Amino acid sequence: MLFQDRSEARQVIVQAWQRHRCGLPLEPLAALIVQVVAAHPEYHALLEDPQAAVAAEFPPGAGQTNPFLHMGMHVAIQEQLSTDRPPGIAALVTAARPRFTHAHALEHRLMECLGQVLWQAQRRGTAPDEAAYLECVRRMAP
Repeated sequence: MLFQDRSEARQVIVQAWQRHRCGLPLEPLAALIVQVVAAHPEYHALLEDPQAAVAAEFPPGAGQTNPFLHMGMHVAIQEQLSTDRPPGIAALVTAARPRFTHAHALEHRLMECLGQVLWQAQRRGTAPDEAAYLECVRRMAP
C-alpha cells in the first residue's frame, strides 16, 4: 500500500471496514484489509467513528500501539508473501512457520523484522535493506 499521507492511508482502512460492515463489494486490497481488521477486534470500536479514527494521535511515548501502523504492517506482510517480494520471503516464512502455533503470531514476529529494517532506513535516509530483512526472517526458521 502506497499513500500520499497518513490521512489517506487511514481512510482506506476505515472505508474498507465500513464497506464490509454495510455488505458492499470489496476490491482485493479492501478484502485483505478487512481480513486484517477482522483479526483485530480491539480496533473495531475505533473504526466505528471514521473522523475520530483518521484524526487520532498515537504518540510513540504514550504506551499505546498505533492501530493503523499495526494493521498496515499486517497488510504489507500479506502483500509481500503473495508476491514473494522481496524475493525469497515466501520460502523463508514457510520454513519458519513450524515454530509458530498461529499464523498471526508469525506475522507479529515478521513485523518486528520489518519494523527494524524500516526504522533503520528512515534513520539513514535510505531504502530499506532487503538483505537485512531477509536475514532477520531467516533467523526465525528452525
